[in-house]
Amino acid sequence: MKKATVLCVMLVVLLSAFVFAEKGPMPDKVYFDVRMQQEVAVQDVAAGNLDIYMNSVPAAIMNALPQSILNNLEVYSVPSGSWSLLFNPVPNEPPYTVKVGDKEYFNPLAIQEVRFAMNFLINRQYIVDEIQQGAGGPMFTMATPGQPGTQPYVDIGAKMGFTPEGNQELALEMIENAMREAANLPENQGRLIKQGQWWTFDGEPVTLKFLIRVDDPEGRLRSGRYIADQIEKAGIKVERLERDRSAITTAYYSNPADLEWHIYTEGWGAGATRKYWHHIVSQMYAPWYANMPGGGDPANWNYVQEEIDYLTQKVYTGNFSTEEEYWDSILRATELGIEDSVRLYISYQDDYYVANKNNYNRRVAYGLGDGLNQWSIITSDTKNREVRATQYSAQGVLFMSAWNPVGTAGFNDVFSINVASTMYDYGMFESPASADITPSKIIPRLDTLDTKFEMDEDGELVGLIQVPEDAIKFDPHTKQWVNVGSGLTSISVCTYDIVYGVWNNGVSESLADYMFAPAYAWDLSVDSGSGDTRYDVTYSTNTLPGLEVEVARKLNPDGSITVWFNYNFPVDLMYLASWGAPSWNVSASGHPVGVSWEIVEALTRLVENGGASGRQYTFSATAAGGNVYEVDVIEPVCVGDIKVELQKMINENYVPVYIKDYVTPKEAVERYQKTLDFVNKHNHAYIGNGPFFMERYDPVGRFVELTAVRDERYPFERGYWNEYFETTRLNVDGIDLAFAALAVLDLPVYINVSEVLYPYDTATPAEGGNVEVTLIAPDNQWTFKAEPEAPGLFLATIPSSVLSTLEPGTYSIVVTARAEGAIPSTYSTSIIVY
Repeated sequence: MKKATVLCVMLVVLLSAFVFAEKGPMPDKVYFDVRMQQEVAVQDVAAGNLDIYMNSVPAAIMNALPQSILNNLEVYSVPSGSWSLLFNPVPNEPPYTVKVGDKEYFNPLAIQEVRFAMNFLINRQYIVDEIQQGAGGPMFTMATPGQPGTQPYVDIGAKMGFTPEGNQELALEMIENAMREAANLPENQGRLIKQGQWWTFDGEPVTLKFLIRVDDPEGRLRSGRYIADQIEKAGIKVERLERDRSAITTAYYSNPADLEWHIYTEGWGAGATRKYWHHIVSQMYAPWYANMPGGGDPANWNYVQEEIDYLTQKVYTGNFSTEEEYWDSILRATELGIEDSVRLYISYQDDYYVANKNNYNRRVAYGLGDGLNQWSIITSDTKNREVRATQYSAQGVLFMSAWNPVGTAGFNDVFSINVASTMYDYGMFESPASADITPSKIIPRLDTLDTKFEMDEDGELVGLIQVPEDAIKFDPHTKQWVNVGSGLTSISVCTYDIVYGVWNNGVSESLADYMFAPAYAWDLSVDSGSGDTRYDVTYSTNTLPGLEVEVARKLNPDGSITVWFNYNFPVDLMYLASWGAPSWNVSASGHPVGVSWEIVEALTRLVENGGASGRQYTFSATAAGGNVYEVDVIEPVCVGDIKVELQKMINENYVPVYIKDYVTPKEAVERYQKTLDFVNKHNHAYIGNGPFFMERYDPVGRFVELTAVRDERYPFERGYWNEYFETTRLNVDGIDLAFAALAVLDLPVYINVSEVLYPYDTATPAEGGNVEVTLIAPDNQWTFKAEPEAPGLFLATIPSSVLSTLEPGTYSIVVTARAEGAIPSTYSTSIIVY
């Protein structure tokens, strides 16, 4: 009896602690502003005027800092950035000419051989050494070296014969041959001529319009000028259009057939720390993803590559049976993307991020593959519980793109994402420390996860799991959730628990949020006939492949949701489960952003009917122009129109058709009123469900104030994620390897490895772990396990029996160190074998 009494007292104490524990993120306040010079931002952080700088600092600036400045900085070094070139290949077929107005132009980048030759024309090592000052490395695919799962992609470049230095002589020969073949086409004979140094068309020099980002003066500006000089060696003139961020609109949203541009210097942040890269292969090479020239807008000329689309959609939708088929498909798609070279990668950057060492109690969480991100803000443990963060903007503006929470182009800049993502809660996400899929507010019951299928005669997966007749699916034609009936099957099934939180307007999350999102997305993605005012072709192009994964769902009495879905991923069960996870988010942008369904509905009605201001609205950036505006939940006129629309919805007792069985008119009106109150108070309509809300946005003062959500309904306690992310990982500090090897002798490889506690960066010599050495040849590779020799020192041996099978030459060696629950560390080098 006494034990039971003690146990009861302990439970009361524990429950009391749970009830009264402070909820939300570490800081109470976050203040975002901008600096127009990177050096000023770094100095302000070092002086303590700022706490953290969210942009990466170029190596040229870091290398020039005096020790007195460095002593005050906490530095986070991450290989997170990358540079690429986007080519305009219109018309991508002979005779390679385009008519603009009354004039015809010849586009050499419409020739695949010319684009591919750029891989050899550009000396990537020069760019790394001279422009990046050694802070990075050459890059041939979209996979950032050093992240999990990237090595198979990195190997593709070597197999294609690419080298860091390139091969200028070969490239010029390839371009010359391709141009001469084009000149011999009947349509071009006598028009496309080499006259002296330059190729001409109809008597005028063949010219490429090169958009070079001038607001990255030590990086992309210098790189673009070097590349322009290289191209002119091929006899093709380059018009150097040095532009700031305004170049984005031209490169991504203009019609390629208008020939406003030919080349654009792209810069990318990694976006996340990743284990699987098929999403990025799709984004960077597949037209269906709407990130290639034309953007998927039917009003534009669009780049087409059906085989890449087929392979990436096959993998993206889980329509493969084995791990081998997964790799065969996605690597082939990557090879095709490189061969077509509409997007060409140049280099990755070792990015440096800085925070004030004295203002923080401990280091923040950050992406080991992408640097500072929303987790860095959420876990910021500052001494005054406030965070003063800044971003770099040469123009002095906070955001580059519209805060469009529905369309594909919304939040299409890192400035917007850095702020908006802190107001967003994931269902499941890629851990910044391990890249593993991590449940947050959607918890899969893995014991219910099942996969059964067979292959049909076309090689397609056919599910064998019977879906119950009373399971439901949204029908975009009748606009109703309907029973699926008998005879339906799926490939996989899983049951999910939902951890409900609270929206920024004070409304509790509910099942309605998770029923609205898929129904709404289906409605926008399917043309149900004449008069369908919601169908959006650009939205559909991006969203439909993912929507088709879910076959049906069932709402269970215990509040869980069982989802039947057509997706297979034998490589990783948690990743597989994430594809069936219910979601509340309708954004087609792929970014961690989104707003409550009341705002989504108000915006959609504005797109359908126009606003009280007289404006017409669109979800597509490419459709904007004249009196048609892309929706934007922080732009004053749009916000005013949203407020009027919310009042109309109140007056109408409006309930979206998607959730008429889950929300009463009274409940809907209560939500609209709370939403309208929030918009009136804060003068914006970004209502997320994350750990912060936007207290104030001042576009004139270039300033954002975020306030922590301390509502007891918010599910995560203050400091929860700081402790959750603590991880011990192995780091390859260096290797001891001979410059050259005799094929008749065994080759020892000594590896220095440390154990590092993430995110605190404290290191000790490693005494165990999985350390491997891989020798890569063009047509084969061999992996050898390294054994510990002493604390921090491992030894692997590449035997002469392998070396003797190699032709004399240079070969790549990759060292990988892995620890449970953390991303692997890799180290690459090369060796001459003779």
